[in-house]
Amino acid sequence: MKVIDMRGQACPIPVINAKKSLAEPDTKGVVVLVDNSIAVQNLERMATGTGCAFSCKEDGALYSVSIVKDVNADPAVDASLEHGAKDPSRGPVVLISSNSLGRGPDSGANDLGQILIKGFIFSLAQLNPPPEAVLFLNSGALLTAEGSNTVPDLKTLEANGSKVHTCGTCANYYKTQETLAVGSTVDMMMITNYLAKASSVITL
Repeated sequence: MKVIDMRGQACPIPVINAKKSLAEPDTKGVVVLVDNSIAVQNLERMATGTGCAFSCKEDGALYSVSIVKDVNADPAVDASLEHGAKDPSRGPVVLISSNSLGRGPDSGANDLGQILIKGFIFSLAQLNPPPEAVLFLNSGALLTAEGSNTVPDLKTLEANGSKVHTCGTCANYYKTQETLAVGSTVDMMMITNYLAKASSVITL
């Protein structure tokens, strides 16, 4: 199988290049070399969503991910599209890129911006219909981790049918991937698809 070295490449480059390789004529599968577990998770999600077989071997900091096509599947299908498909019964897609709302004086744990973001997420949980998805980028990743006072309201959103997703690269940067308390980590391609397919987007 073709081997592509994606070590040191940020999300979603490993997934995109794996898809391109799988779409090439006469390619039955690829081995993708990556150096972090988030990339492995993103590749597994892509493989599963496109009907491919997935396996991974770990050797220290090196992960060798094997993705083998199902001859009856379309390798160009992007599984994340179905997660971002328009649904008239759903509310907006909400993109939160900070653990604080607005600009103001920083007073530590009781920063006004952090109080406001807590109130905003609580308000989202009261919407009918609820948001289609709530997506977290950058320091927003801190809001989905254990210990955040926003987790209970985010769990309410999930129970109401909203998808809660945190950027995997951001969770890795802030070291919250092991303490994720609600939702799941996703790659930038899935986030992009949500935004592209949304009937409306709220960005903070």
